[in-house]
Amino acid sequence: MHRALLSSSVLIIALLTSVVRADPYADTIGLFKNAGQSATFFKNSYGYAVFPTIGKAGFVVGGAHGKGQVYERGKYVGDTAITKLSIGLQAGGEAYSQIIFFQDKRAFDEFTSGNFEFGAGVSAVAITAAASGETGTTGAHAGASGGKKDATTAGGYYRGMAVFTIVKGGAMAEASVAGQKFSYTPRAKS
Repeated sequence: MHRALLSSSVLIIALLTSVVRADPYADTIGLFKNAGQSATFFKNSYGYAVFPTIGKAGFVVGGAHGKGQVYERGKYVGDTAITKLSIGLQAGGEAYSQIIFFQDKRAFDEFTSGNFEFGAGVSAVAITAAASGETGTTGAHAGASGGKKDATTAGGYYRGMAVFTIVKGGAMAEASVAGQKFSYTPRAKS
């Protein structure tokens, strides 16, 4: 009796653990494959870096950080991290997912060379459109102009790279100057 109960408990814990251990990278890649224009970049890019969650916060001085994985021709080849510092008019915090597509081997090699920085000319295309809410004497209502799967985007490569983001939550007002720095560590050979 006790063995059967113990076996059942172990099985239930194993099932729950496997559910909890969902792959955030696969989930994030799936979101971008089904979101607006970013889906077409998977077919035509040499590789990409995906960040499931980047946390960003600021009040005059701000920062962001997140960890990701790098893929070459769809195969996982290493780990990356982003650190962003900003200064200017800003307040709040948010979390977002980001993907960077590399148009060709040259752009991929530039990113994976060790420490890479984005210049001021690179901007991200936000895939999830803005949401709004309003309360007044006549009642309350909310609306959204698009979702993760149906938002239209207008993005392209800039110096061999294209960047897309999906906001996960939070609110941030920002008019600042920022720099992004990426690190890369190749996958350990087993």
